[in-house]
Amino acid sequence: MRTSDVVIAGAGIIGLATALELSAHGLQVTVLERGEVMREASWAAAGMLAAHDPDNPPALASLAEYSLAHYPAFLARVQQLSGLAVPLRTHTTLQAVRPGTPGILSPAELAELVPGIAPGDYLRLDEHSLDPRDLCAALPLACAEAGVQILTHTPLPSIHRTPDWIDFHLPGEVLRARFLIECRGAWAEGTSTPSIHGSAPSVLPRKGQICCVTLPEGGLLPHVVRTHDVYLVPRGDGRVIVGATVEDAGFDKQVHAPAIEALFARACALWPPLAQGCITDSWAGLRPATPDGLPILDVAAVNCWVAAGHYRNGILLAPGTARVMRQFVLGQPREIDHEPFRAGRFAAVEAIP
Repeated sequence: MRTSDVVIAGAGIIGLATALELSAHGLQVTVLERGEVMREASWAAAGMLAAHDPDNPPALASLAEYSLAHYPAFLARVQQLSGLAVPLRTHTTLQAVRPGTPGILSPAELAELVPGIAPGDYLRLDEHSLDPRDLCAALPLACAEAGVQILTHTPLPSIHRTPDWIDFHLPGEVLRARFLIECRGAWAEGTSTPSIHGSAPSVLPRKGQICCVTLPEGGLLPHVVRTHDVYLVPRGDGRVIVGATVEDAGFDKQVHAPAIEALFARACALWPPLAQGCITDSWAGLRPATPDGLPILDVAAVNCWVAAGHYRNGILLAPGTARVMRQFVLGQPREIDHEPFRAGRFAAVEAIP
């Protein structure tokens, strides 16, 4: 029989950031992953740390700011343990806003920040971005160095609960742990162990198609440009990430050429110099979405918690979520109000006649 203090279901950025946080506080952690480590939404993301995106639900602000404040320490620990740096690729975002919004850039200021950009109403935000694939390389190594055990191709199995333990019936062995944290992103709804939830989390996949455009030698987009319909995220090396569609397509991750072409056309209309580049890669990911766009961070049952539904902000919210889950598991005081993130909010809405 294998033993662990905590089992985490899901090895995306939320699960692994939580594992790293718990291991730093002396807990033995085992992570179960149905596929490969960080190969779903984390791998597919654009990497904007968009705490001030006006499309974010207002109730997300406290968690977003909390997580952003802990990002430098998170990246430093990942680098210290893994030996791999995760650099911030950009430091400024031009955010499209409604005409008349206070602080709008003048046409001259806009052209100076992003030469060639189409006219529009923008704010300048002090906002960073990173390449999530840098994290996909470094975070699993950091977890391994911290003593976290990661079992790939190991879906969350059937479990048996006692007052003191949770037994996970893996192929050929039993894994016994004190605590369980559900961090399976878009797959959180389809749990094989529904008894761990007071009610099933309302998390469903929202497909996003995205592409990478490589500019000609010497071409450079200096800052992130984001509108309601499209965003451009430069990597600082001539590559620009263009995203993203928002689709209700179940668990389909196929890339469709017409969708990518339409995305590229919108991006070129926004920043015409992009048309000089070519699409060098495209992919699709599944965002874990909830009905109100807020994550679920809550107790699911005795000694079981859920951290899922981070939608478009999993990269941003990972360090903050990890700390919240550590506070749950260790019974520590909450550093932010997690009331907006309770699972029961959906049941309350459904009960209204």
